[in-house]
Amino acid sequence: MPTSFVHGDLFGTPKVRAYAQGVGCAGTMDAGVSIAFKKRWPRMFEDYKARCADARFHLGDVQVWSEGDETIFNLGIQEHWKKRATLPALNRALAKMLTLATAAGVTTIGMPRIGAGLGGLEWRRVKDVLTELGDTTDIALVVFEKFVREKADE
Repeated sequence: MPTSFVHGDLFGTPKVRAYAQGVGCAGTMDAGVSIAFKKRWPRMFEDYKARCADARFHLGDVQVWSEGDETIFNLGIQEHWKKRATLPALNRALAKMLTLATAAGVTTIGMPRIGAGLGGLEWRRVKDVLTELGDTTDIALVVFEKFVREKADE
């Protein structure tokens, strides 16, 4: 299914109930979109932090967290927040995510410009990876290229 690149609110899009983000393997979520993930799912963060602390989370790994009807895929794409993300780790993590999502019956995954913000990867290269990946799966990948907050009802 072709990858969609959209403008909007990742967490305010009704059809999106599964989310992916790039994370480091050091157990922190203190910058960028990770802060929003940490605030929305504090138990997910505690599990992630514990996995990093006891070396169960490495580059290319995926932490899956389900809470209610929402699923989060944390993709290990950086060793530490001080180091850049790597395309090989991103590719491995994305492939694992799709396998896990397929097995869980996930049909749509929303994500930010994964790895291209604080991760330091070139967006053009990441976008190419995500575009190619979309052609290999029946899961709809919805990439929020630009955050636009939904207007509140007046």
